[in-house]
Amino acid sequence: MRYAALNQGGDDLASYDGFIPAGDDFSKLPEPYETIGRYSDEQLYALALYVYSLRPPPNPNGLDAAAARGEKVFEHAGCAGCHTPPLYTNNKLTPAQDFTQPPGAEKKYDIMPISVGTDPNLALKTRRGTGYYKVPSLRGVWYRSMFGHSGWCATLEDWFDARRMRDDYVPTGFMPYGVKTYAVKGHPFGLDLSAEEKKALIAFLKTL
Repeated sequence: MRYAALNQGGDDLASYDGFIPAGDDFSKLPEPYETIGRYSDEQLYALALYVYSLRPPPNPNGLDAAAARGEKVFEHAGCAGCHTPPLYTNNKLTPAQDFTQPPGAEKKYDIMPISVGTDPNLALKTRRGTGYYKVPSLRGVWYRSMFGHSGWCATLEDWFDARRMRDDYVPTGFMPYGVKTYAVKGHPFGLDLSAEEKKALIAFLKTL
């Protein structure tokens, strides 16, 4: 509810490093509204109840032998430190790369003391950016796609492919505007696993 109230109309003022979707020639912010409407508390409460009522589709992936091996890889690799069962997230914030946190922030908010080094643009160069990313839940990754904060990798297999770190990598998901190759850097966890370990880990993640 709070997020919807804060972000209502934010799309019209969005600027992605100078690219302004709602602006004149995509380069100039529109004139400020004389009045900006807001959803009522009743509407926001109803919206929250609806979101909580949503249920994911039934997962067709069972915990077979491969997935069971993957669960052990998940544990041994320390994945649960951030993606903590049973929600498979610790619900903490992680600072974007190169973000200088304001004094006292670590006492006010639940912030991890590390940055995973992913692309900071969405956290630093948009009007909605806070300087932080939130650790996502791994629940439902079996039916989701476009992994990474900007959706660079279309599949889990692509996400755990160490080649994504190279400058000549061609993302399988969303590609930044105006480039033919793009290194998907950050979140190196799991990239140094063996091929068999990665296969087992992915099998486990698809059961969540």
